[in-house]
Amino acid sequence: MAEPERSERKLRPAPLLFEPSEAAADPEHFFDLESMEDPRELLARATELTLAFRAAADRALEFQAVAAAQLADPRRFDRLTPEDIADRAEWTPDYARKMIDFGRDLLRDSTP
Repeated sequence: MAEPERSERKLRPAPLLFEPSEAAADPEHFFDLESMEDPRELLARATELTLAFRAAADRALEFQAVAAAQLADPRRFDRLTPEDIADRAEWTPDYARKMIDFGRDLLRDSTP
C-alpha cells in the first residue's frame, strides 16, 4: 500500500459516463475507449479517466483515514484497536496506525 499523502493540487475529474450493463459485461469495453479511432482523442480521454480515477482514489483514501481515526478515537466506548481496523480494511496494523494518524490530521485541519 502506498503511504497516505495529501495532494495540494486538486484535480478536476473528467465526467465518468454511465456504462450500460451490457457494455460492462464485455471485458473489452471500457468507457467506449476501444471504439476511438483517433489516437489523439484516445490519449486525451484515457488521460482524463486516469486523472478522474486518481482523484477519486485520493478522496476515498481520505475518507478511509477519517473513518479509521473516528473508529480509533479513545473517547468512543466502542473504539477499535489499530489491529481491528487493519482487519476490517485489509491493511497491516502498521498501515492502520499511519491511516489513523493521517485521519486525525485531516479532522484537526477541518475543525474551525
